[in-house]
Order: sequence, then structure tokens, then C-alpha cells
Amino acid sequence: MTRAQQAPSGLVIVDKPGGLTSHGVVSRMRRLAGTRRVGHAGTLDPMATGVLVIGVEKATRLLGHLALTEKEYAATIRLGQSTVTDDAEGEVTATAPAAGVTRQAVDAGIAALTGPIQQVPSKVSAIKVNGVRSYTRVREGEDFELPARPVTVHSFTVREVRTPQDAPDLLDLDVTVVCSSGTYIRALARDLGAALGTGGHLTALRRTRVGPYGIEGARTLEQLEESLAVLPIEDAAAAAFPRWDVDADQARLLGHGVRIEAPALAGGPNAVFGPDGRFLALVEEKGGQAKIVAGFAS
Repeated sequence: MTRAQQAPSGLVIVDKPGGLTSHGVVSRMRRLAGTRRVGHAGTLDPMATGVLVIGVEKATRLLGHLALTEKEYAATIRLGQSTVTDDAEGEVTATAPAAGVTRQAVDAGIAALTGPIQQVPSKVSAIKVNGVRSYTRVREGEDFELPARPVTVHSFTVREVRTPQDAPDLLDLDVTVVCSSGTYIRALARDLGAALGTGGHLTALRRTRVGPYGIEGARTLEQLEESLAVLPIEDAAAAAFPRWDVDADQARLLGHGVRIEAPALAGGPNAVFGPDGRFLALVEEKGGQAKIVAGFAS
């Protein structure tokens, strides 16, 4: 089998297992796809499971644009304990009884964290501060603050409220969150716990959707070992971005990097397809013309 056959350009939707880093998944996929041109759209913490979008060959150029799309998570928030990492992998730093927290109070706290909000990311994160990862500064014992940044929580709903059998003073909330890129679910758990006066952290996190790619279409690494399922780049682009079909002359001009007259395109990147159905580029409308933001014709 040739290298091109082993590594077609496209996306692989992986159901990431817990305990493995996103980079670890990329390393496995490089071996399976037979190419080093593999990347991912949007990191998942090692504790988290679920949808990790992997790009192979030319589709790696799609990843930066896919990373900006809406995401959906299923999570469990534990009230009554705070941790240094805002999740179950970190040391408990404070405790406070949560058994008396009412559903009304929970709903009010969640409402305050829904919509456009200013969120301070978790300190144990990959965000860079003066060129150094935030988690590195934490490990070195540095005292610092991260600035708040705007994110949007489109919906934040409680599916179930439970008392852990082995911890009657604590309260577990099973929740579903739909949010913009850059939102930290760990930080939502932390901030909800702080608002309720109990502290809070994340004990489980599963990403169920990235843009149009849902968990129902994801495959485990074991399944991919048996059969590498790659979503062709044409199908991937058509699913994720508004589609614009052009004629042969327009396709030729775009292939040479020429800006052409554009109709009223949808906001953000639009996927351009030639008359033969080939995916040519991602473009944005600028002053009535199509500006190429990423080319795929070659």
C-alpha cells in the first residue's frame, strides 16, 4: 500500500480514553496513518474523555478553524471540595459541607454562569504567561493571577443531583454544558462552588461534540487500530463550514491566489468547492471579495 493510500487527507473523530493526553492520541494516530502530518483541534485534559478531532495530511490546516467552533460536554461537578487543579486530579485544598445546598441555589448559581461571561481560566492549564505555561509556574510555586477573558456559555443544565454514598457532606451535579471555544469546564465547577460557598471541582468530563462532529461518529483507538476511518477532507469541510460552489474560471483564479468577487457569504470561513466537487479553499468575505484564509487546491 502506498503512503498516500495509508494517509488520506481528512479528519478522524476519536473517542479519547481517560488517562491519555491529546498529544498521546496524536502520536498513536501518526503511527496508524503512516505520516507525521497529524494534529488535533482543541486539547482535552488527560482525565477527560470523548470527542477529539484529529486532522491528517492537508486536513491539519483545517484544525485551527475547527478549534474555534462550539463544543458540548457532559460533566460531573462535586460541591464541597476545592482542589488545586479544579478537577479530581489535584490535591484537595479546602472543604465545606454542601449537603444543605438547595436546588434553587444551584439553579441561581448556574444562571449567573450562563451567557456571555468573563472567566478566569484554571491556573493549572496550558495558557502561557510571559511565554511560560501556567501549569509550569504553578509547579514552581510562583504566585500569580490569570486575567479573566470573555467566553460564552450557551447552555448549562443540571441532569441529576446526587449525594455520594461515601461522602454525605458532598453533592454531585451531573451537568451538560454547551459553550464557546476557550471555555474551561473546570473553571465553571470552581466558580459555581465558590458562589455557593462550598467550593467545587470537576470529577468527570466527557466532550460529546466539537462543532458538527458528535460522539456518535467517534471511534475508539482500539477500533481505529482495526480499521482507520478517515472522513474525507471534502466531507469534513462541507460539514463544518458554509458551502460555496464556484465555476471553473473562479476555481482557476482562486487556485492562483486571486481574490474574486464574492456573493454575500456567511460570516466566518466558507468552504469553496470547484465544479468537480473538489475542496479548494476556506475564504472570508472582505469588501465584497473572497479572501483566502487557507488553500487546499494543491
